[in-house]
Amino acid sequence: MARMHTRRRGSSGSDKPTADEPPEWSDVDADDIEARVVELAEQGYDPSQIGIKLRDEGVTGTPVPDVKLATGKKLTEILEENDAKADIPEDLRSLMQRAVRLREHVRQNPQDYQNKRALQNTESKVRRLVNYYRGDELEADFQYSYDVAVEILEE
Repeated sequence: MARMHTRRRGSSGSDKPTADEPPEWSDVDADDIEARVVELAEQGYDPSQIGIKLRDEGVTGTPVPDVKLATGKKLTEILEENDAKADIPEDLRSLMQRAVRLREHVRQNPQDYQNKRALQNTESKVRRLVNYYRGDELEADFQYSYDVAVEILEE
């Protein structure tokens, strides 16, 4: 197992139970779920937040434990089909937000060496993700820099 930027070991967690169909207590229509997903995306929620809202609040009061089981499509696929997909993937956006916050903090606190290192590690992760998404989710000539991140996050 690759430990990215730390000496700590990963903690073993439980796996999601394997299931072929949604539980009988969650019998929400797939079209209703898709409509709710698009509605939440238009309100500005990220895919992970949409999944949590569907799990907790559900559609018309009935919780949806797993969107993929209920609809046969992943949440991001539903968003893509309805042109509600974000310009930049959620994981990359959140890492860029962290990098921008850290850069501002380090600028105001130049002696904070721990956060200087955290900034380096975070920007390394951003560059690694940019390489992964380049050409597919991002333009082929996309290059990460602080200024580019600020510009993207202001949109």
